[in-house]
Amino acid sequence: MPTQRHHFDLFADYHQFYIQDEPVEGNLGDSWTPEAIERLLALAPGTVGVRTVRNMTVPVDIEICDTPFDERLDAWDQVNECSIQIESGRIVVAGCTDYFPDAARIVVQPSTYRVRVYYGKLDSLSPDGLEGEDHYRLAMWPDTPGPAVVLKQRPTDASR
Repeated sequence: MPTQRHHFDLFADYHQFYIQDEPVEGNLGDSWTPEAIERLLALAPGTVGVRTVRNMTVPVDIEICDTPFDERLDAWDQVNECSIQIESGRIVVAGCTDYFPDAARIVVQPSTYRVRVYYGKLDSLSPDGLEGEDHYRLAMWPDTPGPAVVLKQRPTDASR
């Protein structure tokens, strides 16, 4: 399978967007625990929620590959990795308040995928939090299920 590359500008209402297997419920309400908020990643069966630093439209790139994605982590503020089961072969990509039937879809082979989430320029926000250069990239490849891990944690301070 050749690498699929997709770009989206998603309204990250409530500071989040998600990918999910099309037929699953996709409810992340109970998944945003304090730990999930800290790691900027919430999980539910068939769903991955990505927390953003802006409650605005953000750029999101998604790449579907055959093998693990190899990118230097030092170019990114934070990097997480998790698994998602895509049984339907259709990934829904949306902001949490998007109208589900109109949300973007990506067609893939049904499989379990490893998802690496890259977070960039998280500290570029304007004082009002509405403008910024934050951007997000998801790399996905077929793999066996595994736990969520933080590969690179952004520094935190008491002012956040």
